[in-house]
Amino acid sequence: MAHISSSKLHHSTFATLSGVSSRRCVGLLRFCSSTTDEQHPSAGAARPDQEEAPRQQHFRGMPRPPEKLEDVICRMMSNRAWTTRLQNSIRSIVPEFDQSLVYNVLHGARKPDHALQFFRWVERSGLFRHDRETHLKIIEILSKASMINHARCILLDMPKKGVEWDEDMFVLLIQSYGKAGIVQEAVKLFVKMKELGVERTIKSYDMFFKVILRRGRYMMAKRYFNHMISEGIEPTRHTYNIMIWGFFLSLRLETALRFFEEMKCRGISPDVVTYDTMINGYIRFKNMEEAERLFTEMKGKNIVPNVISYTTMIRGYRLVGQVDDALRLVEEMRSLGIEPNAVTYSTLLPGLCEAEKTFEARTLLHEMVKSYIAPNDNSIFEKLLTIQCKSGNLDAAGDVLKGMIRLRIPTEAGHYGILIENMCKHGMYNRATSLLDKLMEKDIISRPQGRLDMQPGAYNPMIEYLCSNGQTGKAEKFFRQLMKKGAQDSKAFNSLIRGHAKEGNSEGAFEILKIMDRKGVPRCADSYKLLIESCLRRGEPADAKTALDSMIECGHLPDSSMFRSVMHSLFEDGRVQTASRVMQTMVEKGLLENMDLVAKILQALLMRGHVEEALGRIDLLMRNGIAPDFDSLLSDLCEKGKTIPALKLLDFGLERGCTLNFSSYEKVLEALLSAGKTLNAYSILCKLMEKGGAADWSSCEDLIRSLNQEGFTKQADVLSRMRGQNSSGLKKGKTGAPVTS
Repeated sequence: MAHISSSKLHHSTFATLSGVSSRRCVGLLRFCSSTTDEQHPSAGAARPDQEEAPRQQHFRGMPRPPEKLEDVICRMMSNRAWTTRLQNSIRSIVPEFDQSLVYNVLHGARKPDHALQFFRWVERSGLFRHDRETHLKIIEILSKASMINHARCILLDMPKKGVEWDEDMFVLLIQSYGKAGIVQEAVKLFVKMKELGVERTIKSYDMFFKVILRRGRYMMAKRYFNHMISEGIEPTRHTYNIMIWGFFLSLRLETALRFFEEMKCRGISPDVVTYDTMINGYIRFKNMEEAERLFTEMKGKNIVPNVISYTTMIRGYRLVGQVDDALRLVEEMRSLGIEPNAVTYSTLLPGLCEAEKTFEARTLLHEMVKSYIAPNDNSIFEKLLTIQCKSGNLDAAGDVLKGMIRLRIPTEAGHYGILIENMCKHGMYNRATSLLDKLMEKDIISRPQGRLDMQPGAYNPMIEYLCSNGQTGKAEKFFRQLMKKGAQDSKAFNSLIRGHAKEGNSEGAFEILKIMDRKGVPRCADSYKLLIESCLRRGEPADAKTALDSMIECGHLPDSSMFRSVMHSLFEDGRVQTASRVMQTMVEKGLLENMDLVAKILQALLMRGHVEEALGRIDLLMRNGIAPDFDSLLSDLCEKGKTIPALKLLDFGLERGCTLNFSSYEKVLEALLSAGKTLNAYSILCKLMEKGGAADWSSCEDLIRSLNQEGFTKQADVLSRMRGQNSSGLKKGKTGAPVTS
């Protein structure tokens, strides 16, 4: 492959420009040095094997060096859509498209599709005829960008352009198909090489073996290996290393061992990679005895183990639980001047955590932080925090968190949660609160990229503590951040309700209840009890009633004293009908204690004219075995002049066959007569006399006289006859006599 230096490009470009008119040269230079609305590139395009030249510092007042032509073209393609206008702009600044310019534009293109558009355009426009170098370059670019089908089309079209195929191009495509997991296409392409007459050397075979073995096609690999031998292509050490690696990957231990022995029989000495592969293979089968034997054999052959060799052995010891042997190898590494790397630490630290070797784990972490080596797997820190907290050394756990910050490892809510949970367990609530403040201040909880969320065991004790110490607002703010990450813990919700209730913030408590109802989170009876008590203390009986109803809807049954408290508060606030509905619910739930407010509520309903509601409540009470004091209710109604409610109540008692004192009837009849409601009094008296009572009512004569005076002579005659026929009725002054049907 030809290598084009930047000096050659600079010389060829401006040499070409020498034949152009001076006006066009000046315009080109002005265009090249222009930085109007486009970003100035940091450096020119360079070949992969070239060292990038240091950027020259530009001082104020000094003329800026002219921009390279390929950089200008690449910048134009990245900032503008690929249109005919852009193509004309490129043509206007390029006198001639030579191989150096086209290659460097392809190399410097900022996006693979830009490179592909440029590649096709210069060819179709007849501006340049692509050669092997530019074909290889575009295939390399497209293969790396997983645009494999485009690369394949370009490769197969090469003979039409008079350009011969190259094994390197097919190797690139086979590798790309393998990385994309499309093994069947890699196999087809490898077979097609022979059909197209492209020579297959050990290079293409090695890549082919690597691709198919990665996908477990070990039988195919054996078949093609034998075919390779039959073609007279000798395998190399690298080939055997790939084959052994692939067989171990497919857990074909015997096949891997056979190839290892065959390798030595062919006179190919194993190197450190071979031994590392074999050791790793035995570790897959947890056969540490053979792994140790090979490790010793390697050192005996003066093959110096490297950091990969030691890390592989450390991983093996960790898998079989021999952490002390793993620590011994670390010391052996250091004695040989081999420093552990990130993979070594990532391998050993989980083993120390599993073995609960907290001191060794802390020491190793300090070494990592001091050397500024971050592990490959960030989940190690979660394990480190857990074992340090489990041992009770919270200071060491705090050092883990500090180490993460020092190594610029993203700290997540779950890491803080482990510390907060254990601080709460040890009663260190002040330290836990300070840690929580940092967590909320940095908005770590709601980070969308967070993988490790805080668990209920961490945030529930914290929320409960805050709510119990007058900081429910902070607790709610904290939990709302957790809710954004999907937390719906009923314990936390109930703690917030209790906290708001304790602080007298019923609005906040009801808001939490709404959220719980919307999310379908179970609610606690104790939380409702505290909320109801809080509402009653603040003189908010309506809110207490709302909380009581919500409590019942959730399946919790308040006790009779709670019902009584809510009824009393509503009654005192003048909400008689609401208190009546609470009483109804209480009786329907079978709670028949603390009924001392019943008479007051019934009396208030009747006094206010809610007669039907009062009679409905009386009927409910009677069906549940509770008989209200009719005599007292009737007496109060008559004294207050509420004759119609008294009439309906008395009528209700007569229909139900209730036991009433004669004086109650007398009071009602006299009240009706005094109010001039003679027909109502006549109706009641007739019913009473039909049931065999009140025939000698002292004011009966007055009622008959009033009926005659008002023109109701017929009713007066009926009453007179009934009075004469029912001479055995109730005697005046006799109390407790039942009136029955």
